[in-house]
Amino acid sequence: MYYEAKERYAKLGVDTDAAIAKLSKVPVALHCWQGDDVRGFDTDPNKPLTGGIQTTGNYPGRARTPEELMADLDMVLKLCPGTKKMNLHACYAIFEDGDWADRDKLEPKHFKKWVDFCKERGLGCDFNPTFFSHPKCDPLTLSSPNEETRKFWIDHGKACIRISQYLADELGQECIMNIWTGDGFKDIPADRMGPRVRYKESIDEILSEPFDFNKVKPCVESKVFGIGVEAYTVGSAEFCLSYAAKNNDKCIPLMDNGHYHPTEVVSDKIPALLAFFPEIALHVTRGVRWDSDHVVLFDDETKEMAKEIVRCGGLDGSVKLALDYFDASINRIAAWTVGLRNFQKALLFALVSPNEALRKLQDEGDLTALLVMQEELKTLPFGEVWDEYCRSCGVPCDGEWLDMVKAYEQEVLFKRV
Repeated sequence: MYYEAKERYAKLGVDTDAAIAKLSKVPVALHCWQGDDVRGFDTDPNKPLTGGIQTTGNYPGRARTPEELMADLDMVLKLCPGTKKMNLHACYAIFEDGDWADRDKLEPKHFKKWVDFCKERGLGCDFNPTFFSHPKCDPLTLSSPNEETRKFWIDHGKACIRISQYLADELGQECIMNIWTGDGFKDIPADRMGPRVRYKESIDEILSEPFDFNKVKPCVESKVFGIGVEAYTVGSAEFCLSYAAKNNDKCIPLMDNGHYHPTEVVSDKIPALLAFFPEIALHVTRGVRWDSDHVVLFDDETKEMAKEIVRCGGLDGSVKLALDYFDASINRIAAWTVGLRNFQKALLFALVSPNEALRKLQDEGDLTALLVMQEELKTLPFGEVWDEYCRSCGVPCDGEWLDMVKAYEQEVLFKRV
């Protein structure tokens, strides 16, 4: 069946074997926080999330320890094709023998177990400072008018630069370090400028910490609003893009496709940014009416983002790819797996599209033929190509992996109390 599909695509000038080979080498960062509902290991896991972030659901089996989280991640790695990286938040520091440290005092040693985990599996690792769910969110962090609060979070950011450099050096792959805060106000502020000036100065101080920009890629991530900060967000899209443009020798922009107005699409923003930035980063998620971080689907916008990544040459490293969602209402391993497989599926769907032929029709003004071809591509036997990709990576095809998750659920997850 695959060879029949291969021949169908070949008639359009598409080499499906080459597409499979290319995608198998593209790293996608897998976010650790899906496995434990963004709780981490540095504070009381029973406290509610704060700082503009929230997860919903109480499905049994949440990971409670580093060992449980790593075991769950191993299950996901076995079920998903392609090259993976880890993506850690700072709150996932692992403390041993009473060696707890607050976030401003975190050190590379607190992530050694994660380095060991990644080395054993051939993974790189991205990193995120954790500017939420902490007593020193007042509720502002890097934009706080309180100098002591601001210094604490600047020191946290600097510590994360050092940890990111450690991860890159140890694992031999670049580390994308993403700066996002939920700083903002629930209602209309009296001063919009002041917090943004302080935020800018704070990021300047964080990025003054020495690092190798060839190995560590700090990002600034924008957002429209969050829980408790509905009226005003300090790190707006305009602020973050302007900051990255002004500091493009040490910072790149990061877009999360849930962080915009529902009528905006990140697929259109990717080529717009790549016209000016040599590198950008993406957090792939699914917002439903707002930044709800639903599990990624093989839906129209995910496919459109993948098309722009492929067409703009982003798979060669100019677009840094990571997932970012957390659903506690269903089996967490299934959520992880569905999202990663769907994003891989979207990238492969883009790779087996006759992009040059489509571009030629557009440039020639034959918009009728363009529309017809775009629609007819939707019913080509893509599923057979996807199955071949899964087989080539040694992972289950569609329809084969859920029983494995359910068995793990019975044997492991449901025994967690």
